[in-house]
Amino acid sequence: MVHTTIATHKPPAYNYADAFWCTYLVSVVAASIAEIITYPLDLTKTRLQIQGEAAANSNGKTTSHLPYRGMLGTAVGIAREEGVSKLWRGVTPAIYRHLIYSGIRIVFYENMRDKLLKKERDGTFPIWKSAIGGVTSGAVAQFIASPADLVKVQMQMEGRRRLLGKPPRVHSPKHAFQKIMTEGGVRGLWKGSIPNVQRAALVNLGDLTTYDTAKQMILTNTTLPDSHLTHVLASGCAGLVAATMGTPADVVKTRVMNQPTDLEGRGILYKSSIDCLMKTIENEGFFALYKGFLPVWIRMAPWSLTFWLSFEQIRHTLGATGF
Repeated sequence: MVHTTIATHKPPAYNYADAFWCTYLVSVVAASIAEIITYPLDLTKTRLQIQGEAAANSNGKTTSHLPYRGMLGTAVGIAREEGVSKLWRGVTPAIYRHLIYSGIRIVFYENMRDKLLKKERDGTFPIWKSAIGGVTSGAVAQFIASPADLVKVQMQMEGRRRLLGKPPRVHSPKHAFQKIMTEGGVRGLWKGSIPNVQRAALVNLGDLTTYDTAKQMILTNTTLPDSHLTHVLASGCAGLVAATMGTPADVVKTRVMNQPTDLEGRGILYKSSIDCLMKTIENEGFFALYKGFLPVWIRMAPWSLTFWLSFEQIRHTLGATGF
């Protein structure tokens, strides 16, 4: 008698660490760690970008009262004049932003890479596909998270307003949110969203695309394994490229978001992001678009390093595959 056996193929075990929700949560945790550590540099960058901003006074003359103190001088000035704790002013809405932004951008990019655009047969992911994924995921994530970014920028500028003797506009993230809703309605929550989305698209083109491509090239063309050193090298490249590509849009975004609005919620200083771009170049020169570049880069480098190291390490600890 011949006994036949039927081979049974068990479906691969479900790995929760590679699940959508787990990747989302890990992204948020890693981004929050990076945000808290590097936030004082973000505050300094925002203050520098507002310095030199030309605004018309009641007589139609152009005024500019804020001193140019540089990155270190601005940071020291904030600590001395407002208190060390104020270097973290606005960090709460910044973390709220990452609850949405960082989770969406990573999950969206990973899904585009693995399911929509798909890797080549040899496992590589062409840079043009990576660029499309980076730009798209950054734009989508930032548009959804834009209200939290608006609240963060307005909170960051309150210390400077009070030192100049101006009345405070907002007292807390909740008050800022309510004020924006009162003055501009739901639509007002997306003030400055266009330059914000443009910046995020460029930053993610620099960050996500560069990190993914650099890591892939290092693993393919060197003997280095998927280790901390590889992550450090790739994230260093990502931070520099992201800062170079994103700073001009970041300057425009900050100024559009920080400007006062009329009773209908329209900006008083700038009609649009293009108007802000042109006025900034006309009044302060082209390189004003790179105002705050040093703190942007100095912040992006450790931010990118902290985020990617945390992200990869948490994933590895949970048993997920590498990014």
